[in-house]
Amino acid sequence: MISKMKIFTIKTLFLLFIFTQSAFSDVVKKVEINGNQRITDETIRVFGDIILNEDYNPEKINSLLLNLYETNFFSNVDVKISDNLLIINVVENPIIRSLEFKGIKSNKKKEKILEIITLKEKTSFVESEFENDLKRIKSAFKNSGYYFVDIEAYKKIGKNNSIDLIYEIDLGPKSKIKKIVFLGDKKIKDSKLRSVITSEESRAWKIISQKKYLNEKIIKLDVRLLEQFYKNRGYYEVTVFPSNVNYTESDDFILTYNITAGKKYFIKEINLLLTDDLKSDQPLFDDIKKLISKSINKPYSINKIDKILNKIESISARTGLEFLKTELKETLDGNSILIDLNVVESEKYYVEQINITGNSVTNDSVIRSGLIIDEGDAFNELLLNRSINNLKGKRIFAEVKKTVKDGSSKNFKIINIDVEEKATGEISVGAGYGTSGGTFGFNVSENNFLGKGISLSTKLNVSKQRLTGRVVLDNPNYKLSGNSLSTVIESTKTSKMSDFGYESTVSGFAFGTGFEQWDDIFVSPEIATYYETIKTSNSASANLKKQKGNYFETALNYSIINDKRNQRYQPTEGYKVSFNQVVPLYSDAPSLTNGFDFSSYWQIKNNVIASTTLFTRAINSLSNSNDVKISTRLRIPQKYLRGFEAGKIGPNEKNDYVGGNYATALGFKANFPKLFSGLQNFDFSLFLDTANLWGVDYDDGVNGSGGSIRSSFGIATDVYTPVGPLSFSLAQPISKEKTDTTETFRFNLGTTF
Repeated sequence: MISKMKIFTIKTLFLLFIFTQSAFSDVVKKVEINGNQRITDETIRVFGDIILNEDYNPEKINSLLLNLYETNFFSNVDVKISDNLLIINVVENPIIRSLEFKGIKSNKKKEKILEIITLKEKTSFVESEFENDLKRIKSAFKNSGYYFVDIEAYKKIGKNNSIDLIYEIDLGPKSKIKKIVFLGDKKIKDSKLRSVITSEESRAWKIISQKKYLNEKIIKLDVRLLEQFYKNRGYYEVTVFPSNVNYTESDDFILTYNITAGKKYFIKEINLLLTDDLKSDQPLFDDIKKLISKSINKPYSINKIDKILNKIESISARTGLEFLKTELKETLDGNSILIDLNVVESEKYYVEQINITGNSVTNDSVIRSGLIIDEGDAFNELLLNRSINNLKGKRIFAEVKKTVKDGSSKNFKIINIDVEEKATGEISVGAGYGTSGGTFGFNVSENNFLGKGISLSTKLNVSKQRLTGRVVLDNPNYKLSGNSLSTVIESTKTSKMSDFGYESTVSGFAFGTGFEQWDDIFVSPEIATYYETIKTSNSASANLKKQKGNYFETALNYSIINDKRNQRYQPTEGYKVSFNQVVPLYSDAPSLTNGFDFSSYWQIKNNVIASTTLFTRAINSLSNSNDVKISTRLRIPQKYLRGFEAGKIGPNEKNDYVGGNYATALGFKANFPKLFSGLQNFDFSLFLDTANLWGVDYDDGVNGSGGSIRSSFGIATDVYTPVGPLSFSLAQPISKEKTDTTETFRFNLGTTF
């Protein structure tokens, strides 16, 4: 990289050259190069783009100087022409003979340093890059938790214009986050805000988690997440400052987020302004007008505005109106916002070139596949910004920056995208304990496997009666199709041998994909192949003994989802409806499963969030000689029915809850975020749960097979504790069957390590 002083010197010499040389350029017939020792004459000719018998005017000589300086081979270059002779005098930069990192024993840390620095062994030494490398190393260690890192860098001059670079590194202790504090006019409880951010408090048992260390980039991410969280709830003027990061006696930190939420704003009107030329295409914008009408008098949300802008973008891509540009103007009026969307045709530019820098691990193709705009396309600022957001959404880059420059002619633009990669691997261990027993989980994941943007995860989950191992490989953009391809390999062992005389082991694999077929309508088909072994003991029922044996099945699983929620995480309005089905293609015990789910959310007075959920499933055997297997029979998921022990309602044979052929659950919930506002780490909600589980194909006489409504009401609380999130519910059953097992109090406590 050329230093600012060198650029200034070149420009000054260039101006002097213009005024002191003849107005006519000289034809270069011969070249003389002096001062070079390592760099050959031919290399200098190539990098300088020197051509004999051509006119060399002041502009061309300036270009020659810039070309040679950009190689970083030279500390000084002098060019002059005399009697058709081009004379180039150079002073070579020293060659780096060796790099030494003192104070670091870990080879992994040394390899990480070599990945991020520019000056490496056998390359030319450049003073400005030496200083930049020092900053890069300090920044990398600070972002790894070594906030007190101290680095001294030295140069040792060797023979034959060589140099040794020595870095003395004192890492110091890793800086942990002792406590996270939210201050100011927050309007939202701490427990909710903790679930938004990435940073977490350090605890003695957290021996694996990297989120407990102070990391400047993660803090910046936290700020963005908090701002987005507030703005999606109407707090348009929210400000978040991660100030007052203070030392504690143990050199750990108290991380403080100062939040000023401000007023809550509502969208009063959104004006779609079209130019006269676009008004003739007004029917194209009818869908956008429908989106606008649904947003009026609702709390301001950047997600809503983005959805409208994305719709305009899709019109641009679909109709050939390539040069659409949307100018957004937001005006505050009391507690309302007036929004003008001025859709105009911008100046006609084309993308000449897209340059990508900063990616040493990630393949260029991964980055380019995330771009909606490509070389040769019409330049569209809206599509470019959307592309940058896509790259940020991959979660494999710490930072993504863009610059746009003029191209080779006035109608072309050059886009430069600079990415900063971050660590994408993670090891996590979690444990939980509740009234239904304990669980333990271990997970190793990599979100940028082989630099191809592929997500790879391995999971192990252990509970009292179940052991599950699972490997998932997910390619979000398979062969640049825009569709995902996932591969799953898993094995699950469910053991009830001591209690009910049977156990099941299921192993297999699946291939699936997912895509958005229409606006907010997603399709996810999957082909799954599994092999199952069911074992029984003498204590098993006669019907279970009939199912003893081995089973092979290949099935088509698919789901169709219409997601109209305002956001996937903690939605406050909208709905989600889905239909799913499991269709056997080949099976030793074929059965057909159908499912329908619905959830709806709305906001009522005093920020109370109400929701309703519907869960339905049906499974039927397609063979006269086989009943539905014990491992695939239906149960009511624990979250849909409180007041009863998990899995202990419905058909009951010899005190074993064998599941049913039909399951349904309907629930209502109201969350009160401002109830007991002084209890910052508590969230309260009221609920009413109803469910039914019925049908036993092999024996209509099994207790509870006829089905009846189970229901309960109560209060649920989520609490943030020093150990981890604690959730508990106090429920009163309203209606039940005599064979059901009730559970008035339920709690679950989880943590990570």
